[in-house]
Amino acid sequence: MNDKPQIIIGIIAFLVIFSSPLWINFGKHFSAEAIDLEPSLNKTKNAGFHSCIYNSEYMRKNHMSVLNEWRQKVVRENQRFLTIEGKPVVYTINKNTPDELHIQFEMSLNKTCMKCHESKQEFCDKCHNYLDVVPYCWDCHVRPEEVIK
Repeated sequence: MNDKPQIIIGIIAFLVIFSSPLWINFGKHFSAEAIDLEPSLNKTKNAGFHSCIYNSEYMRKNHMSVLNEWRQKVVRENQRFLTIEGKPVVYTINKNTPDELHIQFEMSLNKTCMKCHESKQEFCDKCHNYLDVVPYCWDCHVRPEEVIK
């Protein structure tokens, strides 16, 4: 019945072993590798688009929600072009010329987004790999051919 010292030694040994990673790394400073996560855009081959459908900050945070919403509208509602309050969103280029060019945004990853964001490796993978996210976009969509810059 005099096992009290052995129990205390066992508890102390367990606590030392269990907390050793904390004590070994105590005071060390770790930082994530700083990488440039700014997307690489091809603005020369972007079919006249001068900006994204939504602003950059919104798209960084919500691009998956946008793509999911687009999928729902295209597949379930047969609505292929982006609309706001039932009216198609039309992008006008060259307002000063007699032949204005009007572009409708098609709700399509490959036909709209990949016009500017054409390099999956440079654009998608850069952030997704950094954040250890595995998107399922390319399970159904055809991967774009990589553009080597």
